Amino acid sequence: MGIEHSIDHARRLVLVSVRGTLTDEEIFAYQRAVWSRPDVAGYDELVDMSDVEHIALPSAERVRQLASLSSDMDTRTPGKLAIVAPKDFEFGLGRMYQAYREMESRSTKQVRVFRSMELALAWLGMRGGD
Repeated sequence: MGIEHSIDHARRLVLVSVRGTLTDEEIFAYQRAVWSRPDVAGYDELVDMSDVEHIALPSAERVRQLASLSSDMDTRTPGKLAIVAPKDFEFGLGRMYQAYREMESRSTKQVRVFRSMELALAWLGMRGGD
C-alpha cells in the first residue's frame, strides 16, 4: 500500500498517509518526488504513521541517509514536519530521524514526533477541523 500524499496549498501543508508496509525505496521516492517541487517550498508536512503495519528499512544508516537527503532538499524558508506515530517502533524511528535532521547543518525544517494527531495539529498551529 505505501505512501499517499496530498497538498493543501491554502494551508501550505503536505499531508502524508502511510499504510501497510513501508519500504525505504518508497520513502526516498516520495521525498524526491514531492520535495523537489518548487510549489511546496517552505510548506509544513504532516506524516500519519498510524496505519503502518510493517517498516522494511534495512538499517539505521538508511534513516541517516534520508535525513541527509531531506536536508539537502530544504529551502531557506523554514518549515515544520510533524510525524504522528502512536506505536513504539514507528515512534522510535521517527525520533531517530528527528535526531539526524537536527544534526544536519543544512536542515531548515523542525521535526517533531507525536503519539496523537491532536498534538501534531496543535504543534503545527491547526485544529482537527481547521
